[in-house]
Amino acid sequence: MMWVPLLACLTAGIVSVPRCQRGPGAFLGAAWLLAAVPGLCQRSENRCATSNAVTCTKCLALSPECGWCAQEDFMAGTTQKGRCDTVFNLMKRGCQSDLVENPTVHVTIPSDHETNTQVTPGKVSVQLRPGSEANFMLKVRPLEKYPVDLYYLVDVSASMHNNIEKLNSVGFALSKKMENISLDFRLGFGSYVDKTVSPYISIHPGRIHNQCSDYNLDCMPPHGYIHVLSLTDNIAEFRNAVNKQKISGNIDTPEGGFDAMLQAAVCQSHIGWRKEAKRLLLVMTDQTSHLALDSKLAGIVIPHDGNCHLKDNVYIKATSMEHPSLGQLSEKLIDNNINVIFAVQGSQFHWYKDLLPLLPGTVARQIESQAANLNDLVVEAYQKLISEVKIQVDNQIQGLHFNITAICPDGSKKTGMEGCKNVGYNKEVLFNVSVTMKGCHTTGGTKYVILKPIGFNETAIVNVQQSCACQYGDSTGHRVWADETSDSKQSQCSDNNCSSNRDTLPSEKCRQHQDQPMCSGQGNCIDGKCFCYKNKLGKVYGKYCEMDDFSCPYHQGNLCSGNGECEGGKCKCFAGWEGDRCECSSQSAKHCLNSKGQICSGRGKCVCGKCECTDPRSFGRFCEYCPTCNKACEENWNCVQCYHSNNASQVILDQCTTSCTYLLHYIDNTSDCFSGRNYFRVFSIIFIVTFLIGLLVVLIIRQIILQGSSNKIKSSSDYRVSSTKKFVQEQ
Repeated sequence: MMWVPLLACLTAGIVSVPRCQRGPGAFLGAAWLLAAVPGLCQRSENRCATSNAVTCTKCLALSPECGWCAQEDFMAGTTQKGRCDTVFNLMKRGCQSDLVENPTVHVTIPSDHETNTQVTPGKVSVQLRPGSEANFMLKVRPLEKYPVDLYYLVDVSASMHNNIEKLNSVGFALSKKMENISLDFRLGFGSYVDKTVSPYISIHPGRIHNQCSDYNLDCMPPHGYIHVLSLTDNIAEFRNAVNKQKISGNIDTPEGGFDAMLQAAVCQSHIGWRKEAKRLLLVMTDQTSHLALDSKLAGIVIPHDGNCHLKDNVYIKATSMEHPSLGQLSEKLIDNNINVIFAVQGSQFHWYKDLLPLLPGTVARQIESQAANLNDLVVEAYQKLISEVKIQVDNQIQGLHFNITAICPDGSKKTGMEGCKNVGYNKEVLFNVSVTMKGCHTTGGTKYVILKPIGFNETAIVNVQQSCACQYGDSTGHRVWADETSDSKQSQCSDNNCSSNRDTLPSEKCRQHQDQPMCSGQGNCIDGKCFCYKNKLGKVYGKYCEMDDFSCPYHQGNLCSGNGECEGGKCKCFAGWEGDRCECSSQSAKHCLNSKGQICSGRGKCVCGKCECTDPRSFGRFCEYCPTCNKACEENWNCVQCYHSNNASQVILDQCTTSCTYLLHYIDNTSDCFSGRNYFRVFSIIFIVTFLIGLLVVLIIRQIILQGSSNKIKSSSDYRVSSTKKFVQEQ
């Protein structure tokens, strides 16, 4: 019976709907009645109004529905908390629409200057606010025939002898096969073995230059990696280079393949990789490869910096840098658009096959004895690689989440990294890209995101503008538009006039030198500015991405001993520390002072609080013992010029502060006794005293000699007298 009055009221409210002339009053009345029924209808919570946000920035961070009223006289007498509400409520309460802070979410695709042919659009601008989401479509279309650069990277250890001989006949036959699928085909060649230190090679004098004595072969010396032939379309030149190639050898089973692969990927100018070509790196081997940390067996502890280190086409850091990690190698292969074909002979094929999920854009194939199937293997692997279209996100921004769905030509849907397979020529793969902004993280980092199809030489650059600040600030005042697409540049507006200090730089300014790759091969050049790649080992930075914070020397397991920062591969020590590894305290020099205040007695240098004697005649804790060194006057002769230092050179002054400190201190306390004419007087006294001491020593020695002679004569005389007496008695 209790529902009867309630139903009557509800019916009255609904019946009254036709009587309404205009407006939603009747509907609101019915909704109010429904809301009055406990448990039947619940009012949704208004997060904006109940948040008690007192600033515009905090208000906008709550939800995309929230707005902030910047009108000065809005709700006169009310608190700042009342300025945060939904846009509808703010306008209903009297806030002018043009003074409501409510950044919009939109996607802009420039219609002009589109240069990409495989990945479109090439540039996308997205404006987001906290809690919002934006979507756009990306198209990837493989071309029918690409130029192809194929670089042979061959393991030339002794066990690969037969396969290397087979390469002589590969070049011409392979070029004929590739004519059907490529417009322009080029070949290059390089060799590798392993790091040239023990325990990887034999360092016995009899084997160090010929590691193949066990095979009765004449081998070339072992090497980490040698770039033999740059990419060329001259097949005869390729065959000639292969004919000249000798095998080498090492001791342990794994080889240094990953070292060589990374150099072949990043040394673009040496190899001759073309921007417009499909880049294939064919790795021929029959053994596994060393991984990161394996180098510690040889005492090599400096992590690989990921840069090119070829000098005269020889890898020069093989004995000083670790092997690269799989993650680092994968990053460099993707950054440089390199597709890898592992051509493996023997049982180690499965080892490389297991690595494929960790190395995108890579295939593994098993070669037969003497590489009989090498030509077919390359063609089949190439066709498989170009038929796969997958995408990854580089340079991700903190607080942004990318969700990418691939729509394949057959209608199936896959994740972005899984991508589509068996994509034919000129078939489009669509990628639905969804960008969600979780919150504002404005502490740094580029605001560009790179969408990169694996193995393609084109990318899509997403310019993300995060609307975290307000047009009018957190209080009413001058107008500042927060454009966070740049770390330090922003547009400022006053009244109706806006200005920007953003300059457009030519792309050539992304090169530190003309013969170096853009952004040192460690970043993307965008509008004339380098945006460095993220690296799992640490931070890459600098105007040309030429610096990092992880390739400095370690001491006792700590980078720069934990007492400094790594800049450009060198330790920059904190105050109070010194040394190339920042391992020495600056206060340690006091432990090298002798009793006279000299550093290492003037005969050595102080290294971490210990004297290293530079004078080979000296020894001792402070190099204080030197039996064959000069005497006092001669030893201190160089300090004389410290007392007349008005015209002395900087070298002499430095010597005075190090080797003659104790003498200078004494002179300073004796009222200039060594100045002017007193100098000659004091020096004369020293000379006379020294002479007298020497003369006294000579006299003492002479007296001792004379006394010894007298005693000897007396004893001889006594002997003769006693002998005479004895003779007389006997007679």
